[in-house]
Amino acid sequence: MRTKKFALVVVVAFFASGVMCAAADTTAGTWKLNTGKSKYTPAAQARYETITIETAGDNLKVILDGTDSAGQKVHAEWTGKYDGKDYPVTGSSDIDSLAYTKVDDRHYDSTNKRAGKVMGTAKIAYSADGKTRTVTSTGTNTKGQKIRATAVYDKQ
Repeated sequence: MRTKKFALVVVVAFFASGVMCAAADTTAGTWKLNTGKSKYTPAAQARYETITIETAGDNLKVILDGTDSAGQKVHAEWTGKYDGKDYPVTGSSDIDSLAYTKVDDRHYDSTNKRAGKVMGTAKIAYSADGKTRTVTSTGTNTKGQKIRATAVYDKQ
């Protein structure tokens, strides 16, 4: 009888841990830009060398560290949800709001704005193993130039 109870406890614990792992947010963590796999056209545009994403329930905080379109160091922060609504960005001269929409557990869309005008959109994809984040973006920089980028990040 004890063996059956022990086996049941092990099965329940295994199942519960699997459910908890499946529910973990793939986006959370620190992501470093892999410059060898990334491409920016034109080269002079905002790029973030480090992105840190912290989650708490359905809320998240995104910290962007890199350079803005003028080549100046930037530390920008955004706090919001994956609900497609605009939330303010602080610390960036390029954008003042950002909206994220969750497509599924590994795919997200984002829209960034400045003074209410859409400046760019991005498709964000996470690899199946959760170790790579690819951001494919298009838009217009503050000089009015069309920009395209594929930024590849490695999880730290």
